Order: sequence, then C-alpha cells, then structure tokens
Amino acid sequence: MYKKAALVVVMLVFHLISPHQVWAEEIQCNGKAGIVMDVETGRILYEKNIFEELPMASTTKIMTALLAIENIPLDKKVEIHPKAQGVEGSSIYLEANEKVRMIDLLYGLMLRSGNDAAEAIAYEVSGSIEEFAVLMTARARELGANNTSFMNPHGLHDDNHYTTAYDLAVITREALKNPTFKQIVKTKFWVAEREGYKHFTNKNKTLNICEGGDGVKTGFTKKAGRCLVASATKNNMQFIAITLNDGDWFNTTKQLLEYSFEKYQPYKLVEKGDIIKQIMVENGTKDYLYVRAPRTIIIPVIEGEEEKIISVIQTPTLLDAPIINGQVIGKMLTYLNGELIDTQSLLANENIDKLTIKERVLKFLKIY
Repeated sequence: MYKKAALVVVMLVFHLISPHQVWAEEIQCNGKAGIVMDVETGRILYEKNIFEELPMASTTKIMTALLAIENIPLDKKVEIHPKAQGVEGSSIYLEANEKVRMIDLLYGLMLRSGNDAAEAIAYEVSGSIEEFAVLMTARARELGANNTSFMNPHGLHDDNHYTTAYDLAVITREALKNPTFKQIVKTKFWVAEREGYKHFTNKNKTLNICEGGDGVKTGFTKKAGRCLVASATKNNMQFIAITLNDGDWFNTTKQLLEYSFEKYQPYKLVEKGDIIKQIMVENGTKDYLYVRAPRTIIIPVIEGEEEKIISVIQTPTLLDAPIINGQVIGKMLTYLNGELIDTQSLLANENIDKLTIKERVLKFLKIY
C-alpha cells in the first residue's frame, strides 16, 4: 500500500526537435494518403494526408480479425449463417450451416480476403452485421481511431464506411500486438480443415518483395482503389506502412519501408528487467524496493536523436509493506519534444513482507 503519493520525476535528456520527421521531399507516396508508423512506440515516421477520411476496402478486415480473436475461441466450430453464403467479391465459398473452425475462418479472411468469412465472423460474434459494425467502431474509438466509421466487416463500399491512414495504422498496431493475429498475417499458405475450398494463399506480395516483410492486408474496390497495409521487421523494429488509393501500392509500401529502415536506427532506452529506481519501504523486512521495467523499449531515431529524449519516472516516495513481486508501483513515460511516445508500468522486483509488531519493536531498539 502506498504511504505517500508524491511524484518523483527524473528527466534523462531533453532537446527541442520534431517527434516525427516525415522526409516528404525524399520519398514519394503515390496514394491519396500514406503513413509509416513504428509498432513499438506509435511514432510516425512518414505522413501524407494522414487525417483525410477515405474508404479502405478489405483492410477493414484487420479490425474484423482482431475482434474475432478477442471474442471467439480459435478452435470453436462456427456454424455458417445462411446470409454469409454467396457474399459478393472475394470468397472462400462457405456454405450455409457448414461448420468451420474459427482459426480457418481467420486464415480465409486474411489470406484469401473472404468476404463470406467476414460476414460469418460478424454473425458469430454479434448476431448481425449491423451490431458487429457498431462493435468495430466502438473498438476503434477505444484505440483513439476517432475518424473511422465501420458499416460492415469486409469493406464493400458504403458512403459511411471510412477511415484515415492514421486511424488504420493505430488499429493495425493494436492488432500486431496480438500473437495470433501476427502469426496469421505473416503466413503465406494455409490448409483449412474442411471439405472443398481449403487452400488459402496470401495475396500480400510484400511478404516476398520486402526485406523482413511480415504482414498485413490488401484491399480493393472501385471507389477505394488499391489499398495496402504492410509491415516489416528489421533491426529489432517493426514498421507499418500504409497507402490508400494507390495504383502502385506494393512498390509504394516497399519504398516507404526501405527508406524508413535506412533513415531510422534502433535506440534501446531500457531492457526488460532493468532496475529503474530504488524506493524506501516502511514497516517491511527490507528498507528499500527496486522497481524494474517489464519490457524492452526500442525507439526508432535518426542519428543524434537519442540525446533528445525525456524519460519521466513516476513513483511514490515511500511504500508501506507488504509488497508483492510484480506489483505495479509506478510508471515510466517517454517523450520526444513534449509528445508522449511510450508508457510502461514499473514493477516491484521482489516480495517484501510486513514486519510483525515484535519485529518492529526489535528493529526500533536496534536503531536507538
């Protein structure tokens, strides 16, 4: 239990600099909008019209997949709703009342871009397309994707179905934090456990043409044009590149990723398990507690930028035992030019028991 709620602020280093350099004069996105975002921190590395509302076609399915993974067991056999059969556009040829594992629906959704798989998932999760669309939009709002509106689970055109390059990157960043999603979108080929159409090949060519390519989703309608969300991992950094309404979609994302990896280098701010701070403990078997970082923080920086980062450590000045190993004690906030780019909790590094009354008396006598 916290004895005092005082704030301890530790400022590591600081300098005024833009938190994201777009380098628009050096690289060219041919789409109506485009973005490169770092998955770890959410830092924007390139931008073009990132807040313009545009249709996004089948890149919609990133959210559909995320909600399916979050709500339905992967091994569950889903009975296909009759209305999910025969949906226009790309398909995995589901049949009404057929039973298909959720994991196979997900691979059919993300590799083959099955619109019927999207609707089957929507009916299973929410009972209707309309209710699932409401859930999709609500989940987007939770993530801070405030300029996105979903009307269906597949991205077939609707005037009220749209996103922005920024919002789509935010949604994709969240999805890529999910191990199941991450594995699905980097898979090139999948064989489903079903009769009939069961061989799914990934349509995302960036898996082959981009160094470190590992996802995510293609999309096309006449109104949206060619839309692509791609990701790649290199030098312990994973970047998302997006282009919307771009006839040269694969080449654009390839160039965006290549340039970003060339321009930005990884800077390891802290490593998982690093001791961040020592805090005094009252009435405990130990007088001090060390707090640790639960994960590694790697920030993409250009040369010299690592000297222009602020880390703010927020913890109590005094703790009251007992304390449990792994207990959240405070947090570390990382800024670049006043913009928050990372937040992580700080954890107790060990157990500290509370002293008994007898032990407190003996400790007092020993001191005095």
